[in-house]
Amino acid sequence: MLSAVVLQSGLELLTQPVGILGVLVLLAAIILIGRFLLSMAWRLVIIGIIIVGTLYILSVLGFSVL
Repeated sequence: MLSAVVLQSGLELLTQPVGILGVLVLLAAIILIGRFLLSMAWRLVIIGIIIVGTLYILSVLGFSVL
């Protein structure tokens, strides 16, 4: 019954191994791009923590940085 619904909806390519392979390759590409962007985001967050922490410590010690 499910395959009949899929075939009627025009998604018959997803029931074939080539279509499934294409979807898996697309999913892998999305995951790889996401991992790259997340690694960049983590670096930016760590750099921000270091900068803000340094400015805070300097202000506690009495230095006016800003």
